[in-house]
Amino acid sequence: MTDSDMPSAHPAAASARVLRQLGRRKSIGAMVADSRIDAEGSGGLRRTFGVFQLTMISVGATLGTGILVILGEAVPVAGPAVWIAFVLAGITALLSAVSYAEMAGMVPVSGSSYSYSYATLGEGAAWVCGWCLVLEYAVSVAAVAVGAADYVNETLRVFGLELPESLTTGPGLAENPGGVINVSALVVVALATVLLMRGARESGVVNTLLVFVKIGILVFFAIVAFTAFKAGNFAPMLPMGAAGVTAAASSVFFSYIGFDAASTAGEEAKNPRRDLPRAIIFSMLIVTSMYVLVAVTAIGARHWQWFEGAHAPLVQIVEEITGSNIAVLLFAVAAVLAIFSVVITVLYGQSRILLTMARDGMVPKIFGVVSGRTGTPLVGTLIIGGLVAITAAFIPLGELADATSIGTLFAFCLVNIAVIYLRFRRPDLDRSFKVPFGPVVPALGALACAFLMVNLGGRTWIVFCVWMAVGALVYFTYSRRHSVVGRLSEQDYRTTVDA
Repeated sequence: MTDSDMPSAHPAAASARVLRQLGRRKSIGAMVADSRIDAEGSGGLRRTFGVFQLTMISVGATLGTGILVILGEAVPVAGPAVWIAFVLAGITALLSAVSYAEMAGMVPVSGSSYSYSYATLGEGAAWVCGWCLVLEYAVSVAAVAVGAADYVNETLRVFGLELPESLTTGPGLAENPGGVINVSALVVVALATVLLMRGARESGVVNTLLVFVKIGILVFFAIVAFTAFKAGNFAPMLPMGAAGVTAAASSVFFSYIGFDAASTAGEEAKNPRRDLPRAIIFSMLIVTSMYVLVAVTAIGARHWQWFEGAHAPLVQIVEEITGSNIAVLLFAVAAVLAIFSVVITVLYGQSRILLTMARDGMVPKIFGVVSGRTGTPLVGTLIIGGLVAITAAFIPLGELADATSIGTLFAFCLVNIAVIYLRFRRPDLDRSFKVPFGPVVPALGALACAFLMVNLGGRTWIVFCVWMAVGALVYFTYSRRHSVVGRLSEQDYRTTVDA
């Protein structure tokens, strides 16, 4: 019988055992050993990704989300200074990205910030981080897929067709009261799920092709928009004041969450200690540059008030400037493919997070079963894809985007704290990449994330608190009792940590 199973007549003793388990860490050596055992068995993930593929995973999960889907909602909040909002969000993400890069080099396994927290802050923090990641990945996939409907309609309009109102959004949206189901979002998630079930290598090839497509259409948009550029559109720069910019930055931070998708591929990278840090930094530079370029040219082409209530604003700008149905068709189709790329890579990251948590006993084992034929968590991917497809089909974009941002920011805070903790606690660890300026940068990263969290709306905080309450219930009724680390005897635990 383990500590977690033993009854106690004394509440203080029971509380002490709970606190002791919450603080138990899973050593980096144990994580690497677990991944090696799985790899040597019939159910291991396959190491097929180099730095280029990892960068493409990170860019694929990030680039396009904010520009193609959420730009129309951010401009009315920030005005012409929306590009500053993207820069602020990008700086916040970059401060956390370098912390991710350091941790990825030290903990070269799947699981992203969940694994990093487990190795440093203990099981309690790891569960909180993992639960936030479930919110981040699953909800962000749904949010991105929701935006596909506008671009699908823009494609159909070229041929004189259009999806009916009832099939373009879920119920309960004030500006579209006739909404029933978002068919486009449902189909996009379903197709991505099927592709991921076929194998990581196949998904990676498709994603790489789609990344080049989305970079191409964003550069094409910038060129077209620049032909109608008016500097006067930037005056006044801050019609909503600094508060509008910070509020928009909190929302568009949703656009940067994908960079950590590369860190979920730790067990499928050929040389994770070297390639993961490089992929994370490279992807952040590419994404931030593209976001700022497109935001500036979009505002230059159209007055900021034009974006109020605009659906698929980029393709509308292309249509108004060029007057060409062919250009609109190409852009709209490419935009749908770009959104599909984000859905693939973020769903991939979600399945790897849950695989790692299942390995530790935090979630049911079914999420950790890897198919010997495809080398992927087949059933887990199917379950995740099904739940996300339903969410995308019935819940509006705005609610999904803000819920994603707050979960992501909280997880990023924990990673920054983990880097600081290890710098003082384990300075001897081998680090293939080190965050510059010691603990100062990760401290700034944690503070920046906390600042953006504060600027999110009250409803978002209520959703987050409810989500965390549900997470606490799941942990104490299931995860704590099934935790692999928690069920170790004190002697075995000490041996594992010291190894």
